[in-house]
Amino acid sequence: MTIDQGQLFRNAWIDGVKRHYPGVPKPGYITPWEETADWERKAAAAVCGQVLAFIDASEGAVAKLSREQRGRFIALCWTAQVYRAFGDPKPSYVADWNDLPAWQREADADIFDAIEQAATTDGVPG
Repeated sequence: MTIDQGQLFRNAWIDGVKRHYPGVPKPGYITPWEETADWERKAAAAVCGQVLAFIDASEGAVAKLSREQRGRFIALCWTAQVYRAFGDPKPSYVADWNDLPAWQREADADIFDAIEQAATTDGVPG
């Protein structure tokens, strides 16, 4: 099955939430791709594209990034997409890295890793 960039991002997010969220995650955190809001689909595709461009531009140097650096990149790119979609979002939607819960930081790092793996082994559709 071929998935697009946004779906790759969303699937990695859901996997990360299931892996790291303490207890039972909120339903919105694990909403399947088919039921994800349009703004969130566009944001997921945009962030995945940014990660792919970053990986490509680094010519393999992203392998040297720490797990935290990988997660921070995802979080920052996502924050910009939230501002794009909402203009004046709730502060919790655009929290700085240090203010994110640990489970979310871990999930963000997992997203970067999933995109990197897809880019280097499977290829990612445009």
